[in-house]
Amino acid sequence: MDGATSSGNATVQWIVNNGRFLILPWVRVKGLASKILALSARQMPHDWQTRYGYRPLLLETLVDTRRFRGTCYRAANWLHDGQTSGRGRMDREHQRHGQAIKDIYVYPLVRDARQRLCGDPTRQGAWR
Repeated sequence: MDGATSSGNATVQWIVNNGRFLILPWVRVKGLASKILALSARQMPHDWQTRYGYRPLLLETLVDTRRFRGTCYRAANWLHDGQTSGRGRMDREHQRHGQAIKDIYVYPLVRDARQRLCGDPTRQGAWR
């Protein structure tokens, strides 16, 4: 998202990170993962509004490509948005510690998420 999640950026509050998503390997239901992701993406903005008073603009997740392929995210229409640098989120001094490079997937919750994140996220429809 062109730096929307960079450190110190005021738009970070409009992005919700999907920190964990796992369906155990012995569960075999065709399309289950993409269905769960789709239902979650539909419900989460309403729940977030109720709890925090505003609706997020974007979902994001990181996929460790050494262990996973991100297939369920692609099947659920999430967009591949690049890769992390591999330094880890706790690296406040910006020194690489050899963490895994991960694929970044995003799912816009509104049509103009990119424009709103790059401008004023509170001005709905300002870029139409």
